[in-house]
Amino acid sequence: MRFSCSKTLKNKKTVKNKIVHEDVKMSSDGESDPASSSDGVQSPVRVRLRNKKISTEDINKRLSLPADIRLPDGYLEKFNLIGPALFEQPISRRLRRVSLSEIGFGKLETYVKLDKLGEGTYATVYKGHSKLTDNLVALKEIRLEHEEGAPCTAIREVSLLKDLKHANIVTLHDIIHTQKSLTLVFEYLDKDLKQYLEDCGNIIHVHNVKLFLFQLLRGLSYCHRRKVLHRDLKPQNLLINERGELKLADFGLARAKSIPTKTYSNEVVTLWYRPPDILLGSTDYSTHIDMWGVGCIFYEMATGRPLFPGSTVEEELHFIFKLLGTPTEQSWPGISSNDEFVAYNYPQYRAERLSNHTPRLSSDGVELLSKFLQFEGKKRISADDSMNHRYFSNLGNRVMTLPDTTSIFSVPEIQLEKETIRPTVTPDPGNNLPPALTRLTWVMGHNI
Repeated sequence: MRFSCSKTLKNKKTVKNKIVHEDVKMSSDGESDPASSSDGVQSPVRVRLRNKKISTEDINKRLSLPADIRLPDGYLEKFNLIGPALFEQPISRRLRRVSLSEIGFGKLETYVKLDKLGEGTYATVYKGHSKLTDNLVALKEIRLEHEEGAPCTAIREVSLLKDLKHANIVTLHDIIHTQKSLTLVFEYLDKDLKQYLEDCGNIIHVHNVKLFLFQLLRGLSYCHRRKVLHRDLKPQNLLINERGELKLADFGLARAKSIPTKTYSNEVVTLWYRPPDILLGSTDYSTHIDMWGVGCIFYEMATGRPLFPGSTVEEELHFIFKLLGTPTEQSWPGISSNDEFVAYNYPQYRAERLSNHTPRLSSDGVELLSKFLQFEGKKRISADDSMNHRYFSNLGNRVMTLPDTTSIFSVPEIQLEKETIRPTVTPDPGNNLPPALTRLTWVMGHNI
């Protein structure tokens, strides 16, 4: 339901001893509405609209379209005939839907499939071309079963992404619903972080590590302020374009956490990036679930190898405790009463120095990494606080105050360093993922 409040602005003009009242109503969306005039004088707003030839820019602004949209032939002419009716009053949802459909949104013929990027149980992803913008897009085609309908992960992804508008979150451009499929049209990015690492021989420039981490935190901070948990952070779900912009993708496992709850599944987050509290069965979590994964990704960018590449829950916990020390009641209150932890009966490891494992990180970087890798969720540093850590101080203050939809690369002094392309090193023996899966730029995680 939309509530609109209007106020009337009255300007008085004296013309040859006559006073003309000029009434212009401003609606809540900032657009002008025609006002009735008791003395029969037409509003200058209406006269101006009827006399003006409506441009593409006018339509883009009115319908909240991308600036590079290519309107169909004859569409401008049509609007110049009926346009004033659209521009003189607040636009309704129905009128906007009709207008978008006439332009070509929501139609399969608007997009041309190019290469297949990957296929799974529920969905196939294609590289595509948009006739509306002449840009590349990613087409995530989800097959619909008549008995089951759309997978819940697809519904969840659509509902969340429609409301998430940020420079570091992949943009959902369009949704096409037919009897056989639901197609999500996303912006296309060149590769994911996993492939970026491989292309660099698993050695990313340390400055670029910092820029990628900051953008990851910036996108997460936006999500977390809106109580949205991603719940599946991993390099394959972080997309990167040629400019160096990193964007969160694949919100199929994301959840909106509006009230405290203990009903979440603990079968979330790919094993290597899953925090120890979740591995030990906790279902009571909040935004801190994502911050452990940030630490694992930070380490992987800095070293070129996964931090905890376990193949089972027991092995994953073993890797964690071997590096960070086996938890005790002092380091993790209540751990001794966790049945799963007791059953595993791990050796009493002493914590190792993170700096010994991350020689390329500065002391500030190591300190930030340690703040991500806390056993207890409530002790992990938040995305907001992370962005203000000393590690990022050399990026300057301007990146902290950018509008949500503005890239950090709009700041002149922020630039990606040129990477040295090296031959790919021998894969880590703990990485048992098939190579084909690690190369999907549009990894669909649990949706395929």
